[in-house]
Amino acid sequence: METNMTLEEYNSRKSKSYKMLLIFGMISIFMIFAGLSSAYVISKSRPDWLSEFRLPSAFLWSTLVMITSSITFILALQAIKKSNHKKATIFLWTTLVLGFLFVFLQFKGFAQVIENGYFFTGSESNITTTFLYIVVLVHLAHLFGGFISLIIVIYNHYKQKYNAVQTLGIELSAMYWHFMDFIWVYLFLFFYFFK
Repeated sequence: METNMTLEEYNSRKSKSYKMLLIFGMISIFMIFAGLSSAYVISKSRPDWLSEFRLPSAFLWSTLVMITSSITFILALQAIKKSNHKKATIFLWTTLVLGFLFVFLQFKGFAQVIENGYFFTGSESNITTTFLYIVVLVHLAHLFGGFISLIIVIYNHYKQKYNAVQTLGIELSAMYWHFMDFIWVYLFLFFYFFK
């Protein structure tokens, strides 16, 4: 015999279900990057591997920008929970702008690699830079989903859909954004230290 759920119980179950689905999705994304990292490690034994290759400085700056964007997303969620609409708006827009700055710096990093005489594709490319290119583009492709969710959150925020008790949409978006931040920091440290 079914019992009637209160609205609070229903929302709690819904929240747990959505978060669990997102966690499963993030695990599968992490497995993609774990596979790419493993392939990178195995490829290091190739004779054409560039052991002296250094990451461009733009990648360090993009890492700092990405970490900052996670902080502004946390502040946006806290502002929503305190019903501070104005602060939440500022932090959400700041997060989006920082996300675009991250993407700009990633492409700036590609340009710096080319300026240093290394290429990603074609006859002048090598396996080291090709790996870097593929991994960064795969990360950016997944980050695109974060941009879509953040834009939806900003839209819903203007529609007053979030408040101190209703934060599910922004929580899910923030979880994914922080996850993509974690993935990039992992990749940056991996490429930086595992030469």
